[in-house]
Amino acid sequence: MGSTTAGARRLARGNDGWAFPDLVVETWGELACFTRPELKSERVSYPLMTPSAADGLLQAVFWKPEFRYVIRRIEVLSPVRWARVRRNEVASVPNASTVAAFQKDRRRRYDVEADRDQRGTTALRDIRYRIHAQIAVSAKARAGGNGFPPASEEKYREQLRRRVERGACFSQPFFGCREFTASFGPATDRPCQTGWNDELGVMLHSIAYTPQGERYRWFRASVNEGVLIVPEEPLPDGAVAVAATSWRADAGSGPDGE
Repeated sequence: MGSTTAGARRLARGNDGWAFPDLVVETWGELACFTRPELKSERVSYPLMTPSAADGLLQAVFWKPEFRYVIRRIEVLSPVRWARVRRNEVASVPNASTVAAFQKDRRRRYDVEADRDQRGTTALRDIRYRIHAQIAVSAKARAGGNGFPPASEEKYREQLRRRVERGACFSQPFFGCREFTASFGPATDRPCQTGWNDELGVMLHSIAYTPQGERYRWFRASVNEGVLIVPEEPLPDGAVAVAATSWRADAGSGPDGE
């Protein structure tokens, strides 16, 4: 009864129950690739930024273990344009046993030239987005303890806002691939691409890190007048069947065939 009452009280606040307005960050760059999970051999991007990529970008600007970002919506501010990129990459991905073998025997060598492969990427170009997010502080941080005062949402919101205004970040944000660097700054009044309405199918919502490993969570994405609305809760476990393989189609063996 208490949890139901608390939930109703939260919804009565407005803004879907959040106590504060959304934090808004604008980001842009020359190239981006938000890879679709069903296309592994060569990367093919979704036509816009995914919520998990937006979360990673905000974490690169400011992050503390006491809170997490909740991505609420992503506004598309520039037309969707595509670009084809072909690059030299390695054909295989070393697994944990291969790395352990290299550490055990220092005489072993990995010949990257013998493992070279060319792969294509269907990327986005000249992109610009406006990210709306909230900060959710953990219950443990709110309670404080061990010499630390109770954490407040206001403190983290202000720290993020100051860093965005200064252009400061802990690590360089990027759009899907590290070489596709992203710039960021305060929100502007630039209009959305209101003429774009589309159903994008299943999209990665977030990644949960559990003792059993990473757990990928999904949602059904649709763009309405240039805006992607992100539900707070993803689809139930088991609602999406995704093959449990490496991101490369031929990554069944490591550099030494392991």
